[in-house]
Amino acid sequence: MSRKYFGTDGVRGRVGKSPITPDFVMRLGYAAGKVLASDRSVLLPGQHPTVLVGKDTRISGYMLESALTAGFTAAGVHVNLTGPLPTPGIAYLTRALRLQAGVVISASHNPFEDNGIKFFSGSGQKLPDATEHEIEAMLDNEIETAHSSELGRARRIDDAAARYIEFCKSSFPFEMDLRGMRIVVDCAHGATYHVAPHVLHELGAEVITIGTEPNGLNINAECGATHTATLSAAVKQHQADIGIALDGDGDRLMMADRDGRIFDGDQLVYIIARHRVESGIMKGGVCGTLMTNLGMEHALGRLNLPFARAQVGDRYVLEMLQEKGWQLGGETSGHILCMDKHTTGDGIISALQVLKALKDSGSSLAEYSRDLTLYPQVMINVPIDKRVDLASERVVKEAEEKARADMGKEGRIVLRPSGTEPLIRVMVESPSEATARKWAEYIAGSVKTAAT
Repeated sequence: MSRKYFGTDGVRGRVGKSPITPDFVMRLGYAAGKVLASDRSVLLPGQHPTVLVGKDTRISGYMLESALTAGFTAAGVHVNLTGPLPTPGIAYLTRALRLQAGVVISASHNPFEDNGIKFFSGSGQKLPDATEHEIEAMLDNEIETAHSSELGRARRIDDAAARYIEFCKSSFPFEMDLRGMRIVVDCAHGATYHVAPHVLHELGAEVITIGTEPNGLNINAECGATHTATLSAAVKQHQADIGIALDGDGDRLMMADRDGRIFDGDQLVYIIARHRVESGIMKGGVCGTLMTNLGMEHALGRLNLPFARAQVGDRYVLEMLQEKGWQLGGETSGHILCMDKHTTGDGIISALQVLKALKDSGSSLAEYSRDLTLYPQVMINVPIDKRVDLASERVVKEAEEKARADMGKEGRIVLRPSGTEPLIRVMVESPSEATARKWAEYIAGSVKTAAT
């Protein structure tokens, strides 16, 4: 069953255009309130269901926060507001405060002109597809404001960031610290700006910060996990031991070594997995996605670890981990899930797991991941103005078949629509970068033809 508004990570779009308008977001808050708070068996008589609402640093967050609050309170749901807080922080506090749901106003790694709404259940996990279908169905109903005596209330939680900082620190061994390490952290002018530096500093590191001066318009702008050249340059400039780059809402992670070399999600997951194997605490295998590098799969095999691929999207990695009873998974883009530490992907906590591996082993990022050789991947994003059914477009199928025949088992092709932007993503992987680029450009051309 297709969804009209929800993508792979909630509802997202350009602010001021459907669906990211004050009117729609108010109706979304009302519909979500009705669905997420429908189970009152966990409430005492007369107790209101309560949701937690946080946001990143986009200027549109003020407007959307007010609209969401209006919708929830109209449905008779109390609202606790945190202000700017990383997405995984909302997931943690929703569970810690025993609330019915958590909501994040963020468009993650997108530019400030975009924004979105994503939801967590009371257990701190992203909503299953079935619940999102229920919310979409409820959107067709008119708002029936609760009786004045049953309206929800809104209040601020002043210590939300401090609570989350302590939670992040608790994921790092008490007997270990980061003294002697100079770390550059790039917070992308996003929701981690007042959290990540404190976590690292309180664990003993010398911290150099960039991307910690949000003004509502500069989130993800030439910085953070999606623009790692900024981190690389800063690490080399300050002669730091390591660099950490987070995205606008704090659920993605990239890292850099002292030479400024960038390590992506695949490499970081491998480092965590190797350390857990060597420490004897690895449970099950590793879950990646269709985009996970083939070299990663081969390297995990050498560690005798099973590997499975989910659909693209950390929510699908989570679902597969739960299905298999595994604890570790992630995406090339930097979403990393350590299920023994948190219920969702968390850039800060994932960075701490990597730092623990390096401290224990006395190795660098490059040394500890030396057995992982990544195949060249060429990704081309093809903008589209209309829906393209990749499975039925003959020109695309013929181009893909031609590429597969040429590369054989030594290459991989992934074609998929973006869940957050009007794009078709074309990825080709091969031991030869020239071969990967040739076929990626060839297939992307066929997609452009189909989209016109």
